Amino acid sequence: MIRKLIGRLLRRPLAPTPQMRSHAHRYRGAELGLSRAAMSSAAQRTCEGLHKAGFKAYIVGGGVRDSLLGLQPKDFDVATNATPQEVNRIFRRSRLIGRRFQIVHVLYGREVIEVSTFRAAQVDAETDDHGRVLRDNVWGTLEEDAARRDFSVNALYYDPIADQVLDFHDGVRDMKARVIRMIGDPATRFREDPVRLLRVARFAAKLGFTIEERTRAPMRELAGLISNVPSARLFDEMLKLLLSGHALASLHQLRAEGLQHGLLPLLDLILEQPDGERFISIALAKTDARIAEGRTVSPGFLFATLLWERVNALWIRHRQAGQNPIPALNLAIDEVLDAQAGKLAIQKRFVADMREIWSLQPRFERRNGQAPFRLAEHMRLRAGYDFLLLRVETGEAPAELGQWWTDFIAADGPGRAALVEAAPRSGTSTARKRRRRPRRQSDQGGPTPRPDGASA
Repeated sequence: MIRKLIGRLLRRPLAPTPQMRSHAHRYRGAELGLSRAAMSSAAQRTCEGLHKAGFKAYIVGGGVRDSLLGLQPKDFDVATNATPQEVNRIFRRSRLIGRRFQIVHVLYGREVIEVSTFRAAQVDAETDDHGRVLRDNVWGTLEEDAARRDFSVNALYYDPIADQVLDFHDGVRDMKARVIRMIGDPATRFREDPVRLLRVARFAAKLGFTIEERTRAPMRELAGLISNVPSARLFDEMLKLLLSGHALASLHQLRAEGLQHGLLPLLDLILEQPDGERFISIALAKTDARIAEGRTVSPGFLFATLLWERVNALWIRHRQAGQNPIPALNLAIDEVLDAQAGKLAIQKRFVADMREIWSLQPRFERRNGQAPFRLAEHMRLRAGYDFLLLRVETGEAPAELGQWWTDFIAADGPGRAALVEAAPRSGTSTARKRRRRPRRQSDQGGPTPRPDGASA
């Protein structure tokens, strides 16, 4: 009985807010140039399954927005008046996820359709001291769901059964004007979820839209609220930004809005240094090009490029202080990752990739003996080699070194042996030769000094 009562309370619509509209502009798909064929068949099947079960269901958000703009959506979301548990029962291959925002993933092979229940506009939502909503699992109506979405261009609902687009907040108008506009009071909405500060910058950069002045006005003042977002969620949002295919433009947009400080604690420092910005700009431009070509991008490689300039600066400093190259690099890596860990929870598997990519860089300087052959068998050779070429392109590493490794990787056995035979004796190998332990002098008293200055 208690469970039923709680369920009715959760699904009870709340009083309409001033921003809620009970009517919507209705467009035929063809009227807006939208074709069912442009929509994911999996998303359409999800809507059909919910309709057959007696529920309402719409494709919503980025899938509709990007399709209307002639872009290729990365994924498709569905909104429905069915609860997560009801959706889970309807689709055999589905799973419930999330606590703050409970949703269902419906699986079709490798494609995942994210299904969310219409949310209500909460009057007494549970928030933290800064106004961030901590739980958003109060179910509501379609109109309420449209009112609680962030930007007007993301509040378009497409019914693939009726081939109809519902627009409650003039999203079509804003799309034609190429404007990002917050639904409701911008300051309140940013406080509810500070991640929206990053989302508005990402959408503006990705779509080439301008940010409406009323939406932009409180952004710089509220930028500090980003520090209250859980680090894992902040990482997910940063990854979306960096893998949007418009990473370089997004980074410039973040800086234009005063939002880059503190996201990557060392990134704002790097961007103030011309050489550092050049390295990052080239890396992100290459990332955007790979995504445009439909090629995969490693998050570990991407974050390795973003933080490399600081790693390299510390590496140089530690070597100048007398540290050997490899321990000096490991110390620099630890310092940078420790400084980063408190803000952005980079997943451990990506951190492992970053460490390996960085740690391979001094090994590329060793081109004598068996060292190149051992390095050629390393599982991260390709990522480390691509990183080396990036360093060459920015002038940090010699072009001759990059060319030698390009030839070595392409060569057969005899060709590789010839390259090693002709390679100059430089880098780590030469440094080791210079640091040989001096011979013990029989006519000298006391202990023989070690290369590091310690006593034997």
